Amino acid sequence: MARKALQQKDIDTKLATLNGTWSLRSGKLYREFQFSDFVQAFGFMSQAALVAERMNHHPEWFNVYRTVRVELATHDAKGITDLDFELAAAMNKIAASAGI
Repeated sequence: MARKALQQKDIDTKLATLNGTWSLRSGKLYREFQFSDFVQAFGFMSQAALVAERMNHHPEWFNVYRTVRVELATHDAKGITDLDFELAAAMNKIAASAGI
């Protein structure tokens, strides 16, 4: 099913209700997670990867030591969709379970 990019007003509304420190950066949802160490960061990425695979929606992310930077956009929709917000919320839940 093809996803449709959300309008800016809808993105702003959803962003305001998304827990965590997500923001918009270069047309994508963006968040930087800080963990206690590399093992905790890698554990987060492993859990998030399983969720992303089930959703068939894969993040752009970057990891150095205890930091994981995440960018979410739906490439075939050429913008941010509900799917990006669903994955962001799932990542928030995973991070919360790690005490972040």
